[in-house]
Parts: sequence; C-alpha cells; structure tokens
Amino acid sequence: MERIKHRVTHYWSHRAEGFEAQRLREFESEKKDRWLAEFRKYLPQGRPLRVLDIGTGTGFFACLMAEEGHEAIGIDLTPEMIEHAEHMAAVLGLDAQFQIMDAEETKFASESFDVLVTRNLTWTLPHIARAYREWYRILKPGGVLINFDADYCAAIDNDEIELPENHAHKLVPEFLTHENEEITMELSAYEGPRPQWDVQLLVEAGFERVFVDVGVYKRIYKEIDEFYNPTPIFTIAAYK
Repeated sequence: MERIKHRVTHYWSHRAEGFEAQRLREFESEKKDRWLAEFRKYLPQGRPLRVLDIGTGTGFFACLMAEEGHEAIGIDLTPEMIEHAEHMAAVLGLDAQFQIMDAEETKFASESFDVLVTRNLTWTLPHIARAYREWYRILKPGGVLINFDADYCAAIDNDEIELPENHAHKLVPEFLTHENEEITMELSAYEGPRPQWDVQLLVEAGFERVFVDVGVYKRIYKEIDEFYNPTPIFTIAAYK
C-alpha cells in the first residue's frame, strides 16, 4: 500500500506545473463562486475559521479560504505541488501557508482546526479509514470535514465524454495517462462503493452527522470546458 502512495506522489510531481496554471485560471473563472456557494452550505458563519486544505495540490481551496478571510493551511505529500501552491498564493497576493505532509498521518495537534476541506484526494488514499480517523482527531468539536470526491475507480471503464482540446486530460502526456489508469485500477481493488463506503467509515471514525450530496457536480460543472470533470463528484459533509 505504501508503494501505491509513492506511485501517486510521483505521478503528481510530473503534473504540478501545468496543474498550477489551470487552477489559476479556475480561480479567475465563474467556478470560484460556484465552489464558494457549496462551501457556504456547511461552513460555520460569522467568524474567521482555521481551515486545513488536505491534499491541497497547488492550493486552490486554501487560496479560496484565505481570500474569504480565514486562516488557511494546505498540506500535500508531493513537494512539487507545495512549491507551486506557494507560488499560486503569491501570484494571487493571498496569505495561505503550505506544508509537505502525509494526509493519513499529519503532524498537527488534536483539535487544531474548525474546518477540513479536500478535493479529489480520498480516492487515492491507500488507508482511507486511517485518514478519516486522523482527520477526526485534528478537528475541533463542532467542526466539519467537507470532502469533494468521486468514485473514480468505478468509473474507469466508462466511455469518456468528448472534451475540449484545452482540457487538462488532453494535455497530459500519454505515459502519464497510462500511469494514471494503472494506479486507478490498482486502487479499485481496495475500495468499496462510494460515497456509501465513506459514510460507513466516517461513522466508524466517530463523526456524528454525515450528509451526502450527489448533485453537486451538476452545479459546479454546468459546461464542458477546460475545468470539466467527466466523473460525477459528490460532497460529503461530516460533523464532529
């Protein structure tokens, strides 16, 4: 399982530069307001929050939270992603902090954060039950985990929608596309059907209230553009 984690990290190290460029364009697009509308359904209101963006990539959610006036920290296991996250925050003039860290075993003290956010990460974790227990530990009582993800392993054999030429999938070199497919196939052997499996694991980790929204992808990805995700994402909001 640790070999899979290393393989995922190696894959994303190759994509960091192009990923930052796309996330910067997404930050300046109408998608930013759509993401904020989804967050506001779950975020505690009326005060600054301490927010951890887990698997931050190049820092999109961390920057989003920083711009909203929250204390934002992003972590990622891929050093190249953290380097580009720091650059993205600097380009946007935002005060977000970033650290190289394993999402399944963080270095934070218990009850450190009001909110945990993550996007397209949990499907890549070889020990997702361990991750949910760890996230419960570092979340303050009354805090919320907001997880945007999809059942990518189940969707691997689906026919792909025709995507525009500037879509990220079209720009990935063939060897990386092949590597991503192999990683997905390997991970599929360890995952249950999602998001039902996640709900079970979150309850077992200690979360008291868990909400699932399987329609979020229709609101975020209304158009088939360069940001379009051909696999329907869901939202899981879990409260401690």
